[in-house]
Amino acid sequence: MTTLISFLGRVPKTEAGYRKTRYEFPDGQQTDSVAFFGWALLKRLNVQRLVILGTAGSMWDHLFESDIDLGSQNDEERLALMEAVGAQTVQQGQLDALAPALSARLGCEARLAIIPYARDRAEQIALLETIAKHVEQDDRVHLDITHGFRHLPMLALLSALHLRITRNAQIQGIWYGAFDPDTGAAPVHDLSGLLRIADGLKALSGFDKDGDYGVFEPVLRQAGLSDEACTRLRKAAYYENILNVSAATGELRRVRHAIEAAQLPADAGLLLPAIRERLDWIDEDRQFEKQTRLARRALQRGDYLRATLYAYEAVITRLCQLERVPVEDFEQREQARKNYEERIKRAHDPQCDAYFLLKNLRNQVAHGTRGSTQEVQQALLNEQVMKEKLADLIASIEDGRLPVS
Repeated sequence: MTTLISFLGRVPKTEAGYRKTRYEFPDGQQTDSVAFFGWALLKRLNVQRLVILGTAGSMWDHLFESDIDLGSQNDEERLALMEAVGAQTVQQGQLDALAPALSARLGCEARLAIIPYARDRAEQIALLETIAKHVEQDDRVHLDITHGFRHLPMLALLSALHLRITRNAQIQGIWYGAFDPDTGAAPVHDLSGLLRIADGLKALSGFDKDGDYGVFEPVLRQAGLSDEACTRLRKAAYYENILNVSAATGELRRVRHAIEAAQLPADAGLLLPAIRERLDWIDEDRQFEKQTRLARRALQRGDYLRATLYAYEAVITRLCQLERVPVEDFEQREQARKNYEERIKRAHDPQCDAYFLLKNLRNQVAHGTRGSTQEVQQALLNEQVMKEKLADLIASIEDGRLPVS
């Protein structure tokens, strides 16, 4: 079902009635002269439900006296409503009594509801709850904020996000008719593009939480990135998740090139610097440096499993490089590791302990056991200790103390 939610305010009123305005949509189409923009939207949009929200002092009487002609129907109720509007004391019961007549006249379900002034957090939450109450699961929703309070656009954006999460609603428009009293012009703006910016910020937040590049795919696809590039982005997320840094690097380089070559809209461009920053590890020259960067990023977001795995892999990759052993050859790699461990066991450099601490942490975190040494057990039982030890171990890789030469 498509639902239009329109806020009813209180425009200036003269002896001739409430001030009327002709609005102009982005495609050049002009509306009839109306005091309530919701009527123009209702005429333009194919909706099955109209929800009109206003305060006790909104121009409720206008709904039944001017743009919509009900003749002599519900005369007593309408007269009482006019008096209540003048005193700014409209009650929900009065609106409920008149809603059926409006529904019959409009040919769609009409709901009228009193809302608070949204002056504090409690009233703002109440407003969001009221809006959600009138939206069903999977509804298509248009929000009209033309006649609302000046702080309403911010609340409308929050409401749109709330409806998408709690009702799985599709927000198809956030409409604002911007009347200019100096020129008399009234262009109509669709502010729903702000939701794409919100989606991008959500994706950035999601990536910083779990490091999954896949969260960028819906945002970039909606912005116009090619199917091929989006597929490569998902592949890169998979490869990095299984620690295949070489394959992830190749895919991400192609994705970044596609992003740079594409002429993405401004809202996507707003996010590109942040996305580039999160891809900059692929510019490291050597694989162990990439693994070290990924280990530090994992540590920063509290992903201790990936931090230990990447840090340990960085040490082994660097060892293979120093020993001129192809890292992709498992047998040669394992032999190089065994030779290295036998060699450093005979050494007395304190950094030898660092290597075995990292190896034990990696083994215990990967297997979920209690720890082979007291030092490892302390780290497994205390997050702060784990964080400090991993930070020092990663720093040892960055400054060349690991692997021990």
